[in-house]
Amino acid sequence: MNPIIRNILAVIAGWLGGSITNMGLVQIGHIVFPIEGIDINDMQVLAEAMANYFEIYHFIFPFLAHALGTMAGAVIAGLIAASHKMTFSFVIGGLFLLGGIMVNYMLAAPIWFAILDILVAYMPMAWIGWEIANKIQKSR
Repeated sequence: MNPIIRNILAVIAGWLGGSITNMGLVQIGHIVFPIEGIDINDMQVLAEAMANYFEIYHFIFPFLAHALGTMAGAVIAGLIAASHKMTFSFVIGGLFLLGGIMVNYMLAAPIWFAILDILVAYMPMAWIGWEIANKIQKSR
């Protein structure tokens, strides 16, 4: 396969796999820690609930979703990319970081969560994802 096409597919597959992981964990979080009477698909309602009803444990699964979604996407991109595997893992981290910044802004997340999320859940997890992909490649 053409290396350029393979690298493009690495980004698409990494983004898609990471997004599926992210959304799956968010949905599991709402099962584990349900918020009665809140439509989690309505951003305005969710923002109001975050400000008024959320306890610290309600932020566990969103953080895990962001971190593990980024890591899964980075692993996938690192495994598929034809060249510059680390770069493509970090591209996934950057894409998820931009999304995380937007969501933290739109939902007016508590400052402690926004800082933790932005500093830990994206670029460090992209690096860990690349490390995992690198180890898998070396063991083959």
